[in-house]
Amino acid sequence: MSALFGLGQTLLLALDPERAHDLALKTLELGVYPRPSRADDARLRQIVLGLDRPQSDRHGAGLRQGRAGAAAAARYGFGFVEVGTLTPRAQSGNPRPRVFRSHADRAIVNRLGFNNEARTRPLKRLRTKLDGIVGVNLGANRDSSDRIADYVKGIAQMGPVASYFTVNISSPNTPGLRDLQAPRKLGELLDKVQEARKGLGDNPPPLLVKLAPDLADADLPEVVRVIGDSGADGIVISNTTLARDGLSDETLIRETGGLSGRPLFDRATRMLARVYQITEGRLPLIGVGGIDSGETALAKIEAGASLIQLYTGLVFEGPGLIGRIKRTLVAAIDDAKANTLAPLIGRRADEWAEKQLPELVV
Repeated sequence: MSALFGLGQTLLLALDPERAHDLALKTLELGVYPRPSRADDARLRQIVLGLDRPQSDRHGAGLRQGRAGAAAAARYGFGFVEVGTLTPRAQSGNPRPRVFRSHADRAIVNRLGFNNEARTRPLKRLRTKLDGIVGVNLGANRDSSDRIADYVKGIAQMGPVASYFTVNISSPNTPGLRDLQAPRKLGELLDKVQEARKGLGDNPPPLLVKLAPDLADADLPEVVRVIGDSGADGIVISNTTLARDGLSDETLIRETGGLSGRPLFDRATRMLARVYQITEGRLPLIGVGGIDSGETALAKIEAGASLIQLYTGLVFEGPGLIGRIKRTLVAAIDDAKANTLAPLIGRRADEWAEKQLPELVV
């Protein structure tokens, strides 16, 4: 797999980043890369948010992609996949070029702007095909006059096909969207979203809220309190950042948009640990941002994540990253003389929460 990915990566890195992304998804869909040959270690099994998976797929990792990418991701060993961001009305997103890549920094800056088709029928087919966990990441249309109403519509539209919802209020690429993270607006949003969920029946999909890593330390406790009081089931930490610390590539530094990849790791992991402290481990957290090795995946778990998601790391490391993460987590379970991941979750949150970061510079 490593040799095959190395050849493919050389070709993909010669292409425009967005075109390379689309082509990579296509190769996954076609089954170009070998699939895992053995079942996961049973100790990696977790039931989080009341959601469960067949044993071979349980390892607490996820991937947000298009529908084709989601189907492929499930085959390559992910425990769950997340589709989106989806808006009530289809939109093309921001003008191209809008994705910028630095191999040296293992980083990507994007300003895609929620480009999506916003159709439920293909998602219904995907759920049937996968028979597994498919989350739906919800956003608001760029030109919407009522952003909160967009999330309510998204709940109603995607309820029949979603295993869980992620309310994405943290993308930097839709002007004004992050304003919904302010406690008063966030409370109003979540009240209406929860009301919409009640209309989905007795057992509606769990609800997660995705936060930006650029929230000020002083604001975080109140934001987390509002999320907890709303009855939300978990928090995703984090989205891309407007910060540019950790970058050496001047081209990326100059581009507007959200930064993902290795330079995001410390900022996102510190915030994850702080939220774990604030919630005292009572609310499931999904760790995202800068995971490109087994060691960084383990660090997210130790900072407080029950589950992790992969994005940019797969661009630079390829599908083999999934197996390396699983092996590292199994070794950590062995070292802890544990039977599950549970004793590892949050065990270094205090260390990460105290980590000093550069001042946010955009």
